[in-house]
Amino acid sequence: MADLKLLTARTLKWNAIDRVASQVLYAIVGIVLANILTKEEFGLIGALAIFQAFATIFVDSGFGAALLREKEPSQTDYSTVFWFNAAVSVAIYVILFAAAPLIARLFHHQQQLVPMSKVIFLTFVVNGLAIVQTNRLMKRMDVRMIAIANSVALILSGAVGVILAIAGAGAWAMVWYTLSQAIVKTAILWITGGWLPSLCFSSETLRRIRAVGFSVFLSALLNTISLNIYNFVIGVWYSLRSLGVYTQADKWSKMGTASISQILTSSFVPLLSKVQDSLPDFHRYTDRAGRFTAFILLPAMTLLTIMATPIFHLLFANKWDDAIPLFQLLSLRGIFVVLISLYSNYLLALGKAPRLFISEAIKDALILLAILATIHHRRIDLLILGQLAASVITWLILLPVTSRGIRMPIRRLLSHLVPFLTASAAATLITLLATYLTHTALPDAGLLLPHSPQLAPAQRIPLNILLLLIQASGFIGTYLLTLRLLRTPELPEALTYLLGRFRR
Repeated sequence: MADLKLLTARTLKWNAIDRVASQVLYAIVGIVLANILTKEEFGLIGALAIFQAFATIFVDSGFGAALLREKEPSQTDYSTVFWFNAAVSVAIYVILFAAAPLIARLFHHQQQLVPMSKVIFLTFVVNGLAIVQTNRLMKRMDVRMIAIANSVALILSGAVGVILAIAGAGAWAMVWYTLSQAIVKTAILWITGGWLPSLCFSSETLRRIRAVGFSVFLSALLNTISLNIYNFVIGVWYSLRSLGVYTQADKWSKMGTASISQILTSSFVPLLSKVQDSLPDFHRYTDRAGRFTAFILLPAMTLLTIMATPIFHLLFANKWDDAIPLFQLLSLRGIFVVLISLYSNYLLALGKAPRLFISEAIKDALILLAILATIHHRRIDLLILGQLAASVITWLILLPVTSRGIRMPIRRLLSHLVPFLTASAAATLITLLATYLTHTALPDAGLLLPHSPQLAPAQRIPLNILLLLIQASGFIGTYLLTLRLLRTPELPEALTYLLGRFRR
C-alpha cells in the first residue's frame, strides 16, 4: 500500500504538471488568437467542434476506458482495441467527409465549412491512433511521456496557429492548429511508447469488455450531447457570432474543469481499479479522492468566477465582454460537472457502468427541459443559467445512485465537501468585500465592470492587475487560513508533498 500511495502521488504530480503546462500554453495561444480572429470565425470552429466531439466518442466506443478497468490487459487486448478504433475512425471520417455540404447548409449555409470540415475531421482519426498508447501509459500510472507529448504538441501547433492567424488565414488558423497538435502528440507517443500492435484481432476480447465498454460509450455519448447541445442550439437558432461568444466563454471555463477532471481520471481510476476487490480499501481511497477534489475544485472555480471581469479586460480589452457573464455561469457549473465525473469514476472502477448510463440519461433529460424552458426568451445567459440548474439537479440525483453503487453513505460523500465549501464561502465574502472597497476607493474602478467604456491601455492594465492581485491574495489567504483553523489534513499534506516529494 505504501508503494501504491507513492505511485499515486507521482502520477498526480505528472498529471498536474501536464495539465498546468498544457493550460498555460493553450491559454497563450488562445489569447493571441482571440485578439486576432473575429467572433464569427470562432463560431465556424465551434460549429465543427460539435461533430468532432461526437466522432471522437464513436472512435473509442468506451473500450479504452474498459481497458483501464482491466487488471492486466494482454497484448492481444490492446491490439484488438487498437485495430477496432482505427477501423471505426476511418469509417466515420468517410461519412463526415460526404456530409460536409449538409453541415454547411445546417449552419446558415456557410460554405467555408465544407473544406474546413474535411481537414479538421482528420484530427479524430489521428487522435484515435493514440488512444491505446495513452491508455497503456495511464494503466501503468506512468504519465510522464503523456505530459511531454502534450506540451511539445501545443508549442509546435501553437506556433502554426499564431503564424497563420497573423498572416490573415482567419478560421483556417484554428483548423491547422488543431490538426497539427494531434499529429505531433500522436507521433511522439508512437516514437517513445515502445509498443506496437500485433496483427491479431480477438472477438473474445471485445465480448469480454463490451459490457463495460458499451455502458461507458453510452454514458460518454450522452455526456457529449449535454456538453455540445448548446453549441448546436446557439449555432443553428441564434447566429455564428453568438456561437463564437459562447465558445470563448465555454473554452476558458473548461480550462479549469477539464484539467481537474483529467487529473482525477488519470490518477484515481487506475488506483481504484487496483483495490476494487477490497471495499474498505476502496472506501479509504475514495475518501482521499473526494476530499482532494474538493480541496482544489471549489476554491479554483469560485475564484475564477470572481476574477472574470478583470481577467477578460486584461487579456482582451472589451472585445469579449459579452462572454463574461456566460463564463461566470459556466465556471460555477464546472464545479458540479467535475463532481459528477468523479462519482462516475467511482462507479466505473467498481464495474457499475450501467448506472453511469442512467445518470447521463437523467442529466440529458434535465438539460433538454432547461433548453425548452429558456430558448424562447432568445437570451443566451438564460440558456446557460438553465444549464447550471440542470447540472445541480443531476448532482443531487447522482448522490444516492453513487451511494448505493459503492456502498458509502450519502453523508460520508457530502463530508468530503463541507470543510472546503466552508473555506471557499468565507474567502468569497472577504474577496467581494475587498473588491467593493477597491471600486469605491479608485476613481476609475467603475470602468472595470463589464460593458463599461474602454480605457486606454496605459490605464486599463494597471487597474486590472491591481484588482486581480487584491482578489487573488484576499481569496487564497482567507481560504488557507480557514482550512488551517478547521485543521483539515489536506493542507499540510499538500504542502509537505510540494516541498518534499516533488523533488524525487
